[in-house]
Amino acid sequence: MKAMIFAAGLGTRLKPFTDSHPKALAEVCGRPMLGIVIERLKSFGIDEIVVNVHHFADQIVDYLHDNNDFGVEIHISDETPKLLDTGGGILAARGWLDGNEPFIVHNADILTDIDLAVMLSVAKSVDALAALLVSLRTTRRYLLFDSQSMMLKGWTNVETDQFRPEGFKMSDTYRRLAFGGVHIIFPAIFPYLAAYAESKKEDCHTTGSIPKFSIMDFYIDNCSTLPIMGYQSPKPYRWHDIGKPDALEAAQRDFENDNF
Repeated sequence: MKAMIFAAGLGTRLKPFTDSHPKALAEVCGRPMLGIVIERLKSFGIDEIVVNVHHFADQIVDYLHDNNDFGVEIHISDETPKLLDTGGGILAARGWLDGNEPFIVHNADILTDIDLAVMLSVAKSVDALAALLVSLRTTRRYLLFDSQSMMLKGWTNVETDQFRPEGFKMSDTYRRLAFGGVHIIFPAIFPYLAAYAESKKEDCHTTGSIPKFSIMDFYIDNCSTLPIMGYQSPKPYRWHDIGKPDALEAAQRDFENDNF
């Protein structure tokens, strides 16, 4: 089974560490996050992983080489010439991810012990193009899901009272949930993703290369016509976004007794 790890980000919230290192190599309990995520994915049967790189890309490549790619097949999706964001990054990796089986997409700055096997099983049982890990966590921006089907219906920023997509109408049947940085995506999404990318080129009056765009923008802009589901774990799990120093410290306290 395949996976993609987003490791290309600039990590501006984690300065000063990211002034000289990629965020993916920030350590929790003495181990770089990238290695922790890879080992977690391996434990669920992942044996082929795409890692996108941009910020201090050479450090990530060297880290993987020094660890013999953790015993799995690693592909480097090189975004050093141009950072493509999450949507462009997935599309750029299509050649490795396309096929007949779903693949996992995991942010390198998300530390969690969520049971991915259960999430994958649920995703396969539903006719959807993607399943997004979501929870009741407090944030400024929420995804809105139909409470019965758990299909994505929209997005809101509670500070600005903004809603998307265009023409969105709020309903009492919608649930407001926070995204957790883990997706299960089915390759059937790629034609839609490619068409969306082309529309972004037209908006920017550019041709040729893949444009920079967010996978979340794709989900939100297309949720009225494409089945994008939310997944809430039936069991408790630990979850940390280590993108800020205080959050990194909280993750270390939570996982200090774990043997990664």
